[in-house]
Amino acid sequence: VIQRSVGPASLSLLTFKVYASPKKDSPHKTSVKVNELSLYSVPESPSKYVDEPRTQLEESISHIRHYCEPYTSWCQEMYSQTKPKMQSLVQWGLDSYEYLQNAPPGFFPRLGVIGFAGILGLLLARGSKIKKLVYPPGFMGLAASLYYPQQAIVFVQVSGEKLYDWGLRGYIVVEDLWKENFQKPGNVKNSPGNK
Repeated sequence: VIQRSVGPASLSLLTFKVYASPKKDSPHKTSVKVNELSLYSVPESPSKYVDEPRTQLEESISHIRHYCEPYTSWCQEMYSQTKPKMQSLVQWGLDSYEYLQNAPPGFFPRLGVIGFAGILGLLLARGSKIKKLVYPPGFMGLAASLYYPQQAIVFVQVSGEKLYDWGLRGYIVVEDLWKENFQKPGNVKNSPGNK
């Protein structure tokens, strides 16, 4: 049985080329077009597209989609704006995690001293909201500047320049407001007869 089935099965795996020749009695044709073959001919039947009327469900869904379109476009815009920020935040978290896994020697004791200075500043700032805003960051900054003096100098220089810039801008705004409101000619508050 195996011998009889192996032979025909192996012959089915072989490929053969078949050449067709025209009949001797028929006139010679050069070529046949694809659409002339009966296998590829498509029966022509008149067809017409008819749009089915919308159902009540389709109408209500269309109305809801039209109503929600501004909100969905706003959500897509917000997503496209926040996606890079979130990716950079995730990357920063992964980098921080990697740094903490391979921290330099002495990093965690320094971090503990800086955190303890912040807690001490919070304890000393009882009673005043301004002290609670100033003391903990100030104490933490002092403790950090003991361990990282070069970074502290750079931070003080940059923040000093920013504070000077903000102070200069505030001075210009106050000066402009003063000139607009109090130094106009004919102002009752600034008139010479009012002295």
